[in-house]
Amino acid sequence: MRYLDLSAVTWRKSSYSNSSGGECVEVSDDLAAVVPVRDSKNPHGPMLAFGASGWASFVSALRDGALDA
Repeated sequence: MRYLDLSAVTWRKSSYSNSSGGECVEVSDDLAAVVPVRDSKNPHGPMLAFGASGWASFVSALRDGALDA
């Protein structure tokens, strides 16, 4: 397992997060190869890291409506 030093990254709330305080996801665009994702309500809790190309495919599928329930 690799360690990612995220102490200097800038986090932003996803535009897909709701404004009522629930389902808040934050991502960082500061790393070229990976996209870290965390729960904004628990910023010191677990974080997931996705490959940049996989994350781009995921976001594209969301925008295209391919993942709507």
